Amino acid sequence: MILESQRRAVVDGAPDLAALTPGRTGNLSVRDGRDGDAFAITPTGVPYDGFDAADVPVVGLDGDQRGGEMAPSSEVPMHTSIYRREDVGAIVHTHSPWSTAMAVAREPLPSIHYMIVAVGKRVPVAEYAPYGTDELAENIVRAMDEADATASFIENHGLVVTAPDLETAVENTHHVESLARLYLQTRAAGLEPTTLSDDQLETVLEKFESYGQ
Repeated sequence: MILESQRRAVVDGAPDLAALTPGRTGNLSVRDGRDGDAFAITPTGVPYDGFDAADVPVVGLDGDQRGGEMAPSSEVPMHTSIYRREDVGAIVHTHSPWSTAMAVAREPLPSIHYMIVAVGKRVPVAEYAPYGTDELAENIVRAMDEADATASFIENHGLVVTAPDLETAVENTHHVESLARLYLQTRAAGLEPTTLSDDQLETVLEKFESYGQ
C-alpha cells in the first residue's frame, strides 16, 4: 500500500501534535525518504484521534493527492515547497503557545541556551502571508535558508520545524517551544536574556556529534 509506513507514522505522531497545538490546528507530514516524491500528511479539520492509517492523505510534491480517504491539510503548499527545496524527511507545524507568542511579537529566538543548536543558531521569523498559500510557503523556506535553520516562526501564526524524521521533528518542536517559554519568562521577569557566541555554539555542535548511544 502506498507509503504505508509513513501513513502509520502520521497516526502515531498525532497525539504528540495534539499535545503541542490547540484544537485541530497544526499539521505534520512524513516524506517517502528524504528524496521521495510524495509524503503522508494529517487530514484537514479532523481531531487528531479521529483518523486511522487508511484515512491519511498521501500527496505528491506536485500537490496532487495520491491516496487516503480524507482531504489533506490546508497547508499542503507549505509542505510541498519545503520538501522540494530542503533535504528533510518530516515537517511539524504547530500553534504552540510560547512559540506563537514569539510569532505574534515577530521576534526571532536567539541563542539563549545551547539546545538551540538542534535547529540552528537562532529561530528566524518568516513574513506573514495567508495560511495555505504558496506565498507563505516561500516565506518560510526563505527565512530558514537565510538563517541556516531547520525551524522558523511565522508572523502572527505559529511554528514550523523540519528534520530527517518525524521523531526528531517532534522532539525539536518541543525544544523550540521550551526555549521560547524560557526566553519570554526571562523577559517577563524584567531580566535581559544573554546569548551564547558562535564559537560556543560550534563547540556544542562538535560535542553533539558523539552524544547518545
